Amino acid sequence: MSIKSKVPAAAAGLILACGLSAAATLPAGASTTQCGSACVQISSKMYGPGFVESVFQGIPAVGQPTIVHRASDSDPTGDFINPLGHPVLVSDFYAKGMVSAAVNAHYGSEPAVQVEYAPFGQGTGLCAAVATPAYQNEGLSLQPCSTPGTTVFIIDKNDSPGTWPAWFPIVNASTADFTHPYTMTIDGNPADKPFPQITLQRMHDNPTDVPDNQLWQAPPGPAN
Repeated sequence: MSIKSKVPAAAAGLILACGLSAAATLPAGASTTQCGSACVQISSKMYGPGFVESVFQGIPAVGQPTIVHRASDSDPTGDFINPLGHPVLVSDFYAKGMVSAAVNAHYGSEPAVQVEYAPFGQGTGLCAAVATPAYQNEGLSLQPCSTPGTTVFIIDKNDSPGTWPAWFPIVNASTADFTHPYTMTIDGNPADKPFPQITLQRMHDNPTDVPDNQLWQAPPGPAN
């Protein structure tokens, strides 16, 4: 389901500030040259931008896990794009039936995205998501981008204002817990554990001390 609405000027400035369009911390070669600046490279504060969200084994299939894996300019498993070309607001997703009224009421003014697996820059129609509404320790996997709620992620600046704009929690829009929402979490050092799957866990110690394994950034890949 596509969203054609434009980002309001104030929101666009906020999105630029959050690092989604600032590649200064991105290592060279973090996406394939074919995907280039169209790619969004999602990395955790705990392990740095040398490790990015990737598709296990690179297989574009429903249910394939998404993991944190070493960034590479030749390995397309880390190639993800924003199918809209830029973040929009949660309220825009709500207007298209992609998030619930409760999520919109709590997060409506915050940025939100979908990220589509696009090896070598070629979209697959499959987005990083969860298979069912969020629950503790649910693993992320590829799901059809048209699926409401579970395929939408919220750039949750309000739950960690002290780390914004450099790093931020990324909350799945199917969460029903708004006090400690289900947020992207990585357990296991990808340098030692080859394929640590990204999971959803309740956010810890928000808003003052969200742990590094629940904080992320998402700059674009290098220009192609």
